[in-house]
Amino acid sequence: MRTALPGRDRPPLGDLHQDLAERRHPTPYHRLAGLLRGRTARRLAVAAAVVVLLVLAAAGPAFAQTAPSPSLNTVIDNLRTWLVGLLAAVATLFLTIGGLRYLAASGDPGQVERAKTALKSAAVGYALAILAPLLVSIIASVVGAA
Repeated sequence: MRTALPGRDRPPLGDLHQDLAERRHPTPYHRLAGLLRGRTARRLAVAAAVVVLLVLAAAGPAFAQTAPSPSLNTVIDNLRTWLVGLLAAVATLFLTIGGLRYLAASGDPGQVERAKTALKSAAVGYALAILAPLLVSIIASVVGAA
């Protein structure tokens, strides 16, 4: 007599949360899904933000030569570079969070919507990163540096 194949008698994805509540040993995937919800996700985001701020605060010029004073064009170019880098980094963070939330949603419509919102935020961040040089050049023309 043949036994049932493993996984054939599993409930559909909609009953996954109930299945996890009854299961004693959740899989690593479900542990990750649990970590990405609620307070832990907020703590992870705050910790990532603190790390980014500490890295930015601790970064200093290495072997930099002292210049008399930078011109306005140099300051605007540096501002453009930092703005594009910061926007791209934040957009990548939102893209990663959105992707992980989407994977960990397990069919929950609320979690899927939160993941889609994070992915839309990432798209807006990338669009702003692309448009940042244009915005900085408009500011430079208003200031009179161009």
